[in-house]
Parts: sequence; C-alpha cells; structure tokens
Amino acid sequence: MRSDLSDVLVVSIEQAVAAPYASGRLAEAGARVIKVERPEGDFARGYDSLVKGESAYFVWLNRGKESVCLDLRQDEDRALLARMVARADVFIQNLAPGAIDRLGFAPARLRADNPRLITVSISGYGEEGPLADLKAYDLLVQAETGLSSITGNTAGPARTGVSVCDIAAGMTAYQAILEALIGRAHSGEGRHIAVSLFHALGDWMNVPYLQYAYGGKVPPRVGLNHPTIAPYGVYEGADGKAVLISIQNEREWAVLCEAIIGDAALARDPRFDNNTNRVSNRAALDEILRPVFAALPRDVMAERLRAARIAYGRVSDMEDLKTHPQNRHVTVKTPSGPVRMLAPGAIVDGVLSAPGPVPALGEHGSALRAEFREI
Repeated sequence: MRSDLSDVLVVSIEQAVAAPYASGRLAEAGARVIKVERPEGDFARGYDSLVKGESAYFVWLNRGKESVCLDLRQDEDRALLARMVARADVFIQNLAPGAIDRLGFAPARLRADNPRLITVSISGYGEEGPLADLKAYDLLVQAETGLSSITGNTAGPARTGVSVCDIAAGMTAYQAILEALIGRAHSGEGRHIAVSLFHALGDWMNVPYLQYAYGGKVPPRVGLNHPTIAPYGVYEGADGKAVLISIQNEREWAVLCEAIIGDAALARDPRFDNNTNRVSNRAALDEILRPVFAALPRDVMAERLRAARIAYGRVSDMEDLKTHPQNRHVTVKTPSGPVRMLAPGAIVDGVLSAPGPVPALGEHGSALRAEFREI
C-alpha cells in the first residue's frame, strides 16, 4: 500500500457502497481506516457469498481497513467511538438521515470540539430540501435522477449494470476529502463535507440536463448506439458476438468504406457524405453495415478494424472480461483466503499499489478497545 496518507486516521461508520468506497480509497492511499460496523456487520457482507464465501462487494470496497463492531445504543461503545473520533483526522458516516445526530455525534458538535476534524456525511438526497429524509438506494436514485430515462433501448429503460450512483457519491466524497486535507494543511481548519447520491449523479447528468433545459432535446434511449453520431454503434458477427465501432470524422468514414465495407464510393453517397446525413439515414446505413459484420466472427472483424485504425470495442461478456489481455490484477487477502481481482484504475510510477487485507467482522475489536481505552 502507498504511504501518502500514512499520518491520517479515518474513523468511518459505514455500510453498503458509497462511504466504504471513499474510505477504501483513503486506505489504499495509506490512511489508517477504522471501519465501525454494527454488531451483525456491514450488510454488504451478505450481498452475496460468491468469492470463496465472501461478498464480492465487501472484498472490493474494504481492503486495508480495521474492523470493530460497536453497538452505538450502548454507552460504553459510544464512549469508545468518541475517543476514536477525538484522535481522528476524518470522520465519515452514511447512516440514515438524522441518525448520527441522535447518537450524539453531530458533525457540527464534533468540529466545535476539534476544529481540525474533517467530517463527511453521505446521504441519499442531501442534508436539506423536501426529500432529505427519503430512503435512497442506488437503483432508486438511477430512476430519480433521470439516468434510467436515457439508459436502455426502444423497448424501455434499463438499470446501469453497476452501482453507479453509489460509486459517483463515493468518488465525489473521496476527492472532497483530499481537497479538505490539502486545505487543512494551509489553514489548520477542517470542514464539513456533505455528499449525496442524488447530487453526485446529478452532476454526471449535466450534459443531458443542459441539452434539455436549453435546447429542448430529450436524449433518446438508443441502446448501444450513439444518438448523434453514425456509424457509432453495435454490429453482430457471424458467431453471434458483437463489436461496437465509432466513426468520428469523414477521414475515418472513408477508411471504413474502403477497408471494411469494400466500397470506397459509398463515402461520397449523398445519404452518407457527412455525419448529419448519416444520422438521418441511419436505418439505410445499418442495412449496409450489418451484413458486412455478419460475414465474419467478431474477433476476426476486430482485427480488421484494428489494422484499419478504426475505433472499436468488443461487446465483452464476463468471460471476455475475465480473460481480457489488458487486465491488471492484484491479490487481496480475505478471511477465506487470497483473491485475485482487477486492480484499481491508477498506476503510480509504473507500480501497482499492494492492497491491504479485507478484515473479518470485528477482527480488530480487541486491539482497538485496548488502544482507545479510557484513561
């Protein structure tokens, strides 16, 4: 693990995805992260048992943390949490709205006691507004933000295949925490950070929002096709597997016509001689392209596209992803044994950071209770 944040102590009362994502990235940057779990554990531990008996979600999000189980209804455990927070640099929580205040750990009070503390609250809809108390889970927020309305195809809307709202909130919180740590180094003052799933994903929705708010354009659901560029979409090969191609300019269009379609003159056809005309005549264009792609297996066509320098992406299934030649992997220790998984996206000075182990439920409880005992 990297050591950039080795002098930073993070205490996180967390569950599910968004807050563990943020604290997990801090842990991988070298911070000491104490994960506070309810006595029965973060419920993400039970999302599945597919990784040698462990949850895929939990293994992904909780590397390098220490786990302690606290029942915050009990005075003794609240007192222990207070002693840990008193020494913390960052305090994160994603309990239900208002719950942290009722437990006696309102961020404003904590920062009054310790002005250097950075407090982070992650919620569904924010700390104010008419929906602040609404329950929020990832798919619900995908629907509420309008993401579902622009995802899918003509048959109807679809769920984005990963927890994109949770991830957006976790990423937003992580970058805000890093900004706060940099700011504190100059000012000596912490700050309160409020992140919600709705607002984090709302930021990501700005392009369709602006297109509609100012241009009256509602982005259509077009599946694996681009709504305003053609050809930029998916075509099936002879083996039933698909490849997605992207043409960005007229030079690339001419190359596609000559090298892939085998008809250089098609580039000058008035139906297809610029992107606007190709989009307007997409159905006719697809009638030409589909049999060309259907004549060859997907991977053979992918090699032809690569040789012609045409941008493409294979529509990979999970087996394709598992064996993808571009993958980078890390090995993570878990309570059930080592797990090989896809590496984080950043590589620093050519070196992948080694992740810390995934903690068993309450694994560090005794040590932490001794370290933070009342004096």
